Amino acid sequence: MSTRSVAAVDLGASSGRIMIGRIGEGVLDLELVSRFPNGPVERADGLHWDFGALYEHVLDGLAEAVRREPGIESIGIDSWAVDYGLVKDGELLAEPFHYRDERTVRGVEEVHSIAPFPELYARNGLQFLPFNTLYQYRVETHLAEADTALLIPDLLAFLLTGTAAAERTNASTTGLLGVADSEWDAALADRLGIPSRILPTLIDPGATVGRLRPELAARIGKDLPVIAVGSHDTASAVVAAPLSTPHSAYISCGTWGLVGIELTAPVLTDAAREANFTHELGVDRRYRFLHNVTGLWLLSETVRAWEAEDGSAIDLPALLAAASEVSGEVPLFDADDPSLSAPGDMPARIAALLGVDAPASRPAFARSIVESIASAFAQAVQTASDLSGRELDRIHLVGGGSLNRLLCQATADRTGLPVLAGPVEATALGNVLVQARALGAAPSSLEELRALVAATHEPERFDPRA
Repeated sequence: MSTRSVAAVDLGASSGRIMIGRIGEGVLDLELVSRFPNGPVERADGLHWDFGALYEHVLDGLAEAVRREPGIESIGIDSWAVDYGLVKDGELLAEPFHYRDERTVRGVEEVHSIAPFPELYARNGLQFLPFNTLYQYRVETHLAEADTALLIPDLLAFLLTGTAAAERTNASTTGLLGVADSEWDAALADRLGIPSRILPTLIDPGATVGRLRPELAARIGKDLPVIAVGSHDTASAVVAAPLSTPHSAYISCGTWGLVGIELTAPVLTDAAREANFTHELGVDRRYRFLHNVTGLWLLSETVRAWEAEDGSAIDLPALLAAASEVSGEVPLFDADDPSLSAPGDMPARIAALLGVDAPASRPAFARSIVESIASAFAQAVQTASDLSGRELDRIHLVGGGSLNRLLCQATADRTGLPVLAGPVEATALGNVLVQARALGAAPSSLEELRALVAATHEPERFDPRA
């Protein structure tokens, strides 16, 4: 079988990447074409994404990908969840808000006064996160003007093709997709004052959204189809998590740590709701039964504050190496404490949680952060096992966090389970695999796709220490 090529647009909450994915018999690899920063920008009315810059980065990256690899056959797009853009007459009404904007607080209060959280959980299966899309929609001032509302990957696909559609894995993060039937809950939307007419047609991963608009095909250099992938980045990451048995847990670790297992049926129990476990939809209608843990955001924000204080860059590998040499126990804090959710002076807020135990040295402070994240991971893994009744025997840790050897070892130590770290670019690989499968260039089942990942990207194993 000859090697085939696709382009993956992989957008995270702190950076974006354009990749060329190549797949064939025993071949699955990525070539980084471009990487660009992404993050919140403060505007007069709150925290937004610089979506115009993001869109230009995507177009430039796709043009460079086609220049390097003229044989590219399609484009797939994944990104972070919950955030959206409103479209009227084919144009974006306003710059998309960032999920950390404080307006969501009022949205939560208003939604829960109409539909209490236990009812919401029974309908959508989602854990409580104050930025879930339905809370944002509730306080959105331009909603009535819009023709449609599109989550970030769907918005980009619309701008590229002119076709408005909602890919199901990401739609499941809005709070408006029924957990039982994976269809829009129009009755709930209308009851919350969210006009159900703005909810676009749902499509599954592997569907062709449309072909590039002629003017964009000319700019990019080729007329290509845009294929829906697991457009929620975690959905794509879990496709490429080489889960070898049903007893495998996964952690997709970057800004967030998404900790859970894969199920074929939801666990809509009071205990699951109280533990704040979610049922996000995965590729092939699997359920990603998981809990969101604040991940490496805590470390990156801390380093950013220290760099601002020093006026110079910090060598992160050197900091983590020094942190690994810190002897004895370090104090822990709750990685999910609400006080840590917003940008700004992370060291001071973590120190406030630690109180008099806050380490004085930066390596020890960094060690406290990593161990606190690992402790939260361990608690979530155990809870996933308890709620599902499934005994777990290993953890696949994928994404950028798999490069953090200190975190991988700490997670193994605190869970008592071996951690298999990698692949780093799981999200982009999952994006590529779903495109390739749609093109007839990859195996049909998730298990076979994961076997290809395991064969081409051997993980690093971290065994728990006594």
